[in-house]
Amino acid sequence: MKQASTLFLKVVLIILGGLVMAFCIFAIPMMSRGVGIEWPQLTHLKYPILIGGYLTALPFFVALYQAFKLLTYIDRSIAFSDVSVRALRSIKYCGITMSILYAASTPIVFQIAEADDAPGAVLFWMLFALAPAIVAVFAAVLQKLVENAIDIKSENDLTV
Repeated sequence: MKQASTLFLKVVLIILGGLVMAFCIFAIPMMSRGVGIEWPQLTHLKYPILIGGYLTALPFFVALYQAFKLLTYIDRSIAFSDVSVRALRSIKYCGITMSILYAASTPIVFQIAEADDAPGAVLFWMLFALAPAIVAVFAAVLQKLVENAIDIKSENDLTV
């Protein structure tokens, strides 16, 4: 049963990675071009949107790879080990990095929202900054739990 659930999660990660890769290949360049076409006064934002989109994809794929590795450790029954702690730490740092990059790009979204007269777009964009932060907090909590479990396990091994 355990291997079936981790296999399902691995398939979900692969599908998610494929969807984000397709988004990076097709949607980000279209959005970058579309800003200059839709709002000619915002043509100067073409390259910041392109660069920002790809910069946020990098930590996402690193976190996805680390999550895949973590599922592999669970399959191998070494979930409570230092390698799992390192994977969770990487996921935490990737989430923090993505949140910072999304929050740093808020002025760009603010200019687009102002040009399109859509004030709710900035609030919607802040959800993009909040989601990776939530993942980072969750990874940090799991990291601490795994570290505590490793400590308890090593104490029990020493008492025997």
